[in-house]
Amino acid sequence: MCILNIYRMSKLHLLYERILKWLRIQKKLGQIITERLFGRYFEDFQVGDIYDHRPGKTVTEYDNHLFTLMTLNTHPLHFDAEYGKATEFGKNLVVSTYTLSLLIGMSVSDCSQKAIANLGMDDVKFPSPVFYGDTIYGSSEVLEKRESKSRKGQGIVKIKTTGTNQKDEIICTFYDKY
Repeated sequence: MCILNIYRMSKLHLLYERILKWLRIQKKLGQIITERLFGRYFEDFQVGDIYDHRPGKTVTEYDNHLFTLMTLNTHPLHFDAEYGKATEFGKNLVVSTYTLSLLIGMSVSDCSQKAIANLGMDDVKFPSPVFYGDTIYGSSEVLEKRESKSRKGQGIVKIKTTGTNQKDEIICTFYDKY
C-alpha cells in the first residue's frame, strides 16, 4: 500500500479535509484572512493582540502513552492505571510536557510560523492537571515587540501563551520569544 493511500485512510487526513472545507466556507463568506494560515511577519504583530488557537485538541490515552514512550518518561502516574487510582487524582495524569508541546504546536500558525528562530521560553507553569478526555485550547497575547539589536531589519516578539481545558480552567502558561 502506498504512503498516499495510508495518509488518505488516516484520521489526520479526515481532520485536515474538514478544516479545509471550513476554511473554504469562511473564505466565501469573507470571514477569513488567508495570510493568517501561514504565520505573521514582525510588522503584523501589535502589542495587546490576542490570538485564539483553534481547533482545540481532545487528549486521548493513546496520545499520552505515545508521548510517554517517545520521551522515555517512566513515571507510572502517566501510564499505570492502578498506580493512578491510588494517587490524590484518582487516575492517570497527562504528561505535562505533552501539554506544553501541544500548546506550542497550536500556536505556530499564529505566532511563529515565519519566525527565524525560537529565542527561548520562560516561566512555564501547570496550575491544573490534564486528564484523558480533556480538550485543550490555547491563546497567545503579544506582550512586547522591538527591533533586534544584533540583526538589522529583524525584530523580536514576546508572547504569553495560555492553555485552558473544556471547563475554561487554566492548565498551562508560558512566555516565548521569537
